[in-house]
Amino acid sequence: MPDTSSALHLFADVLARVHAACRTLAAEANWPEGIDFSRVVVEPPRDPSHGDMATNAAMVLAKEAKAKPRDLAEQIAERLRADALIAKVDVAGPGFINLTLRPAAWAEALRMVLREGADYGRVRGGSKVNIEYVSANPTGPMHVGHCRGAVFGDALASLLRFAGHDVAREYYINDAGAQVDVLARSAFLRYREALGEDIGAIPEGLYPGDYLKPVGAALAKEHGDKLLAMSEVEWLPTVRAKAIAMMMDEIKDDLAALNIRHDVFFSERSLIETGNNKVAETIDFLKAKGDVYEGRLPPPKGAPVEDWEDREQLLFKATAYGDDVDRPLIKSDNSYTYFAADIAYHKNKFDRGFAEMIDVWGADHGGYIKRMQAAVKATTSGKGSLDVKIVQLVKLLRNGEPVKMSKRSGDFVTLREVVDEVGQDAVRFMMLYRKNDAVLDFDLAKVMEQSRDNPVFYVQYGHARGHSIFRNARTEVFPELPEDAGERIAWLAESAVERLSDPVELDLLKRLAIFPRMLEAAAAAHEPHRIAFYLYDLASEFHALWTKGRDLPYLRFIINNDAELTKARLAMVQGVVSVLASGLAILGVHAPNEMR
Repeated sequence: MPDTSSALHLFADVLARVHAACRTLAAEANWPEGIDFSRVVVEPPRDPSHGDMATNAAMVLAKEAKAKPRDLAEQIAERLRADALIAKVDVAGPGFINLTLRPAAWAEALRMVLREGADYGRVRGGSKVNIEYVSANPTGPMHVGHCRGAVFGDALASLLRFAGHDVAREYYINDAGAQVDVLARSAFLRYREALGEDIGAIPEGLYPGDYLKPVGAALAKEHGDKLLAMSEVEWLPTVRAKAIAMMMDEIKDDLAALNIRHDVFFSERSLIETGNNKVAETIDFLKAKGDVYEGRLPPPKGAPVEDWEDREQLLFKATAYGDDVDRPLIKSDNSYTYFAADIAYHKNKFDRGFAEMIDVWGADHGGYIKRMQAAVKATTSGKGSLDVKIVQLVKLLRNGEPVKMSKRSGDFVTLREVVDEVGQDAVRFMMLYRKNDAVLDFDLAKVMEQSRDNPVFYVQYGHARGHSIFRNARTEVFPELPEDAGERIAWLAESAVERLSDPVELDLLKRLAIFPRMLEAAAAAHEPHRIAFYLYDLASEFHALWTKGRDLPYLRFIINNDAELTKARLAMVQGVVSVLASGLAILGVHAPNEMR
């Protein structure tokens, strides 16, 4: 079980108290030994009017306790009412337990935010995780569709690292399939062009974009006209290697524009190298386990009969591991299927020590999930797990209208064009401001607006507004308020935060207290978009409190005739600033001190 920081955050603290009450009751009532209390959770209630927290303890323990959930809930509630942290306990519905905490709990939660700083909500001692994302074919520049998967994978890696896991960021280079041979032929055409030949229109089936012109020029500079005298079989490996290398350099540069850098670049071609054929080894491994056999497959549903090749072929017994149909490993031309290489690749990940694997795939790969998860179960003997996160399409718009295609790429808008126009922060935040499996409308004009309707601006403005309040406080009340963040936090930590008693202030403190619980849930579900949603809600409450202060002077952050209350409110502002900065850092977005 991962360890949190030295003190439990508020939700973890209350959960520990609920667990203690349940264990006491279990001992008194002689419940069976070995009961799994990990199913007991404490979460924010769906309806805030029901209280501050809710627990499912009675619902999940009723069977072991041999009691009705409602009756068990009353027994647990009786013990929780004696807890000094808890002001009120209500049993609702079939057995949910709603908890209302004393105001002092929220003051202490703010002190924890100040004490922990950038480590607030951080966990230590997690597992080793491999996250493979982007893995775009090295046949051209990154486009806006790749962008979403890149940002999602990178933010997920940061989230899991914050949650205590040892994370490896990996890119799988598809450099062994037919598409890279097409790339080589396209680059060879540009090579001829660089030597002065009029190549005319790009033939159908080759890549038409201008991005291959530099590859052609580099080949011409390196080889002169020598490649022209060779047959395709002779020049293809040379041109292919050069084109892939240059495309990967460009892809890395494009990703760097989003501050995305991988730890590992794994070559598909390395799996089938002569003398080190990992695909063959993996098939032999599966054969030895009895998971591969020679057989026939029925034609796919709806496929014309004439398109179906009925033949004996080598099949992976995928149905034994949860797939709908067994899967071919070798094509009729004796080459490996893509699936065979993918099995070997995931086995390689496991052999490198990654029992927990996460793959980020595009929307068109959803039908591939079951077979790949079956393969991971088979090659790891059930010791490995694969979670596949599907990233849906991005619709690129400008003021609601579809954006025209890029001339440079030939048929799509490049990632770099989007980043150059709206900036790294806007791209990263907005790519995460929808759940990954929902289609995303990305409007280039909207993300440049300075309004509440632009989430990235609104969240960053919340951080900048906090620093503006510090500057004003330094001028009006506390010239000694440190500018250095560490010194300022230490100074504010001594404030009388118990004076933060107005309902809107308590609501803001409650939002800060939820942050570690939200991170824990987001990490467990592999859903970094939850952080973006949370940050927007936190910024909204902060801006709303600032606005109320204009109309209700007693709610202003700076009260000139009450230094103690002002200092307490500045501590609250620091809590907001710290959490906004921390959440934005996980998403890979800057937290500016000023908005210009």
